[in-house]
This record gives sequence, structure tokens and C-alpha cells, in this order.
Amino acid sequence: MANTSRKSLLLLVYFHTIILLKSQGCHQTDKQALLHFKKSITADPSNLLQTWTPQTDCCTQWEGISCDPISNRVTNLTRPGLFSTDDSPVDTSLSGTISPFIGNLSSLQILDLSNLKYLTGRIPPELGKLSKLNHLFLDSNDLSGSIPVEFNGLDQLVSFYINNNRLSGEVPQNLFANFTSLQKLGFSGNRFSGAIPPSIIKAVSLTSLDLHGNSFSGSIPKKIGELKNLIYFDLSENQLTGKIPESITALSKVVEIYLNGNGLIGKIPSSIDGLNSLQFARFSENKLTGNIPASIGKLTNIRSLVFENNRLSGKIPASIGHLITLNDIYFSNNLFSGKIPPSLGNLKNLQTLDLSRNRFFGPIPPQLVKLHMLQDFDMSYNPLSLRQIPSWFQKLSLFRLLLANTGLEGEMPDWLASSSVSTLDLSSNSLKGNIPSWIGNMTNLSSLNLSNNGFSSPIPVEFKNLVLLTDVDLHSNRLYGSLKQIYTKSCEFARGHYSSIDLSYNVFSGHVDEGIGDEPVMEFLQSLILSHNPLTGSVPKSLGKLSYLEVVELVGNGLSGEIPRELGNAKALKTVLLSENRLSGGIPKEVLNLEYLENFDVSDNRLSGKIPVHKRVIPVKAFVGNAGLCGDPLPPCKHS
Repeated sequence: MANTSRKSLLLLVYFHTIILLKSQGCHQTDKQALLHFKKSITADPSNLLQTWTPQTDCCTQWEGISCDPISNRVTNLTRPGLFSTDDSPVDTSLSGTISPFIGNLSSLQILDLSNLKYLTGRIPPELGKLSKLNHLFLDSNDLSGSIPVEFNGLDQLVSFYINNNRLSGEVPQNLFANFTSLQKLGFSGNRFSGAIPPSIIKAVSLTSLDLHGNSFSGSIPKKIGELKNLIYFDLSENQLTGKIPESITALSKVVEIYLNGNGLIGKIPSSIDGLNSLQFARFSENKLTGNIPASIGKLTNIRSLVFENNRLSGKIPASIGHLITLNDIYFSNNLFSGKIPPSLGNLKNLQTLDLSRNRFFGPIPPQLVKLHMLQDFDMSYNPLSLRQIPSWFQKLSLFRLLLANTGLEGEMPDWLASSSVSTLDLSSNSLKGNIPSWIGNMTNLSSLNLSNNGFSSPIPVEFKNLVLLTDVDLHSNRLYGSLKQIYTKSCEFARGHYSSIDLSYNVFSGHVDEGIGDEPVMEFLQSLILSHNPLTGSVPKSLGKLSYLEVVELVGNGLSGEIPRELGNAKALKTVLLSENRLSGGIPKEVLNLEYLENFDVSDNRLSGKIPVHKRVIPVKAFVGNAGLCGDPLPPCKHS
């Protein structure tokens, strides 16, 4: 009986204490720290901190704040700039700095100030006192300075995100020495330099490590394989050198590895098959050498292999044909040689095969006809000596077909007329004859490159049917006739407007139509290159109406008349090349002072008068060959 009474008394005291603590409300130290933080904010457009007032309880009435129910100490400060409500997502911001008083929130477990965009200044060292902190999100702001050395005390962190800021300097070498609970680390999109801290291998619970988009240098830590829980691993777009450590193949749980955009050397580790969970591997844009190891054929979960822009050599191992889960192969711009392995025909899920810019020879294996999922095929710039596109290609449902500089000869195969191809590049071959009228049936075409061939014909009338075509490159052929079929083609309301046109080095003749800039299909044109055709007439004034136009090249055309001042209305222009014509009159100041102008050349014309005052440095050679021109950078004008 006495024990029962004693228990009842203890319970009464316990609940009385809880009620007493609750009646006291938010701890004053925490409340003052949060008010100091609010004071450091200079702009709050969505009133994220509106409820934070001295007269109210921060535990129960302040949005974004949670407290421990017993101690009333703040445990959660969550005011991100990107969040969802019942109605819709909200994307907002805060301007200001992070107050050092946040370091007084001694019970804080979650600090989320992510995506606020305009938080500036340094990360306060005082945040290193938050010894109970589990989750820190300061990503997607405008923070600068370095990581405080005091952060090595945040050894309870599970999530640590400071990506997409302007942080710089070296990461403290011992930062991660006691971070055994850390699972997710995001430092990407900053300006960190120096070595990757060797203490990173102590963070043995890491599942996600993202350091991409910085300036880290030196080698990948040799013992990186000790992070056996890694699933996501991204060191891309840094300045790392040295070899890929053999220990990396011990990462048996890793699903994604990105090492692209560094200066890594040496071979792909021969024991790469240890990465038996790997689905996405990107080692591109490095200096890797040697063969692809045959053991790669044991990566039975792989979906994407991106090894382009290296110095890899030798034959592609036949074992790659075992990777039936593979969707994408990007091996372009290496030193691979030999024949294309027929085993690639086993890759029934393959969607992209890019082997361009290598040294492959011999025929394309007919076994590739089995690749029913293939959409993107690029074998350009290989000495294949194809002569003709294999007829079995018509059985594929290709979206992109690129066979530039592969030894094609003769005329274009007419089965292309009924194909689904959207991007067709047959440039730098020995194709000849007419551009066929049936090309008008290729109504899926969005990009057409037949440059550097021997085509000799007018543009067929049926060209107007290419309603989705946005990029056309026919330069360096012997095409003739009028340009009108090009710029009067049909387009749809939102699709099929030109982005780029290159018809240079042909024998097109006649005037460049004065209304070229009024044609609906030209509205979004960015690049117009018509150089070295025997054209006549003047530079069309209507080009000034093309507000997206960045490049105009009309070199060596025989154009006459004056340079229209209306060209200066095309405010996006970066390149204006009008040399080797018969242009007369002065140079309009509106053109010479275009805001984004980078390349300008009117040499070898019949221009006269004083060169207008201009801000950009334009070399003398851009004006020579015009006897009547004077003024900077040419000799001064003579005054009568």
C-alpha cells in the first residue's frame, strides 16, 4: 500500500513538473537567439518569420519552430525557401545573414535554411557548438567564406548539405574524423579547393557523397573503398588528378559513380566487376588510357556507360554484349580501334550507341539490327569505308542517325524517306547528285547536316514540307538556284522555326530577299551563314527584326549598297562578318556599338567616312581594304 502511494506521489510530481515547464513556454535563451536571427534578415517577401514576435511563445506559435515537450528547448528550425503547402509549391527567399546566436540553440537537431537564395556572408563558427545537430541544410544560398574548423564538433550529423553557395578555401582536413553517423554529404556547386580531406574515409555510414562542381585537386583518397555503404558517389567537375584507386571497386553497394570532368590518368581498374550494384558510370572528360577491361561484362545491373573524351584504346571487349540492362553507351572521342563487336547486338535495351571519333574500321555488324530499342546511333569520324548506309538500317526506329565522315558515296538511300529520323548528319562524305525531292517526306526532321559533300542541285520545292526543321547545314557543296525554298518553308505554331542556317560555300545566286526577316520561320533564328555564294543585292534591313539573331556571316557574296543601320536593332548580335563584298557608304554606329558584339569584320569593301566611336577593341584587320575609311583604329581622318 505504501509503495502504491509513493508511486502515485512520484507520478503527480512528474506531471506537475511537466505542466510547470510547459507553462514557462519557450526557453528564453532560444527565444532571444531566434529573435537575433530575425533581426539579421533584411528582406522577407513571403513573411516566413512573421509569426516570430516577442509577445508569443516560440514553441507553440512560431512557424517553422519545434521544441522538446519536456525541456521546451528548440529542436527544429525549418524555414526553407522551397516547400509545399496544401494548395501548391512555394518558392520564396530571405535576404540577410545567419546570426551567430543560432549557436545558442543547444538542443537543436534540425537546421534547415535551404533554398533561401539570398542568405549572404560567412557561416558563423558558433554553429559548431550545436553538438546535438542531426540535419544541417544551408544549400542553395549565397554564402561565402570557408567551412569553420569548429564544425568538426558536429559529430552527430546524419545530413550535411551546403551545396550551391559561394563557399571557398580548403575543407578542414580532420573535419570528418568523428562523423561516423553521417549518411548524406552535399558540398557541390561551390569553390572549394585543395585536397579532398583524407578524414572522409572515417565517415563510414555515408550513402551519398557529392563534391562535384568545385576545384578540388590532388588524388582521390586511396582508401575510398572503405566507404562501403556508398550508393551515390560524385566527384565530377573538379581538378582531380592521379589514378582511379583500385579500392573503389570495393564499393559493392554503389549505384551511381560520376568522375567526369577531371584530369584522371591511368587505366579503368581491372576489378571493376566488384561494383556489382553499379547502374550509372560516367568517367568522361579525363585522360584515362588503356583498354576497357573484359571484366566490365560482369556489371549485370549497368544502365549507362559514359567514357567519352578520354584516351582509351584497343578493342571494345566482346563481353560488353552480356550487359543486357544497358541503355546508353557513350565512347566517343577516344582511341578505340578494331572492328565493332557483333555482341553489341545482344543489348536488347540499348537506346544510345555513340562510338564516334575513334579508329573503328570494317563494316557495321548486321547483328545490330536486333537493337529494336535503339534511338540514337553515332559512328561519325571513324574510317569505316562504308560506301553505303547498310539497308538493314531501315528496320531500326532511329531518332538520331549520325554517319559523318564514314566513307559514304553515291546518292542518299531513298528508304530514308519513310524513316522516323529527326537528326540526320551525313556530312563530310562523298555523297553526290541531287538533294532528293523525297526529302520532303522526312517530316520528323529537326536537324539536317549534309555539308561537305558533292551535292549539285537546287533546293527541292518539297523542302517546304519539313515543318519541324530547326537546324540546316548544307555548306560546302555545289548547290545552286534560289535561297527562297529555305526561308519560306512551313512551320508549326510552336515548332519548326529556324535556329541555325549554314548555306556557305555553294553557288546560290540572286538577291537575299529583303523580307527574309519577316518570314515566320525566321522569327527565332540565331545564326545565319550565307558566305561565299555569288549573291547580289544588299544586306536586308529586315534582319534587324530578328531579336534572337547572334551570328550573321555574309562574307564574299558580292553584296552592294550600304550596311543598314536597322541591323543594329538585332540586339543579340555577337558576330557580324560582312567582308569581301562591294558595300559602300559609312559604318552605322548602331551596328558597331551593339552591346554583345564580339566579332566584327567589314574588310575589303568600298566603305568610306569616319569609323564611329566604339567601346569594343576591334582590330585594324577588320577595317582594311576600304580606301575611304579613316579613324580609330585606322589612321586619323584628314581635315580639309
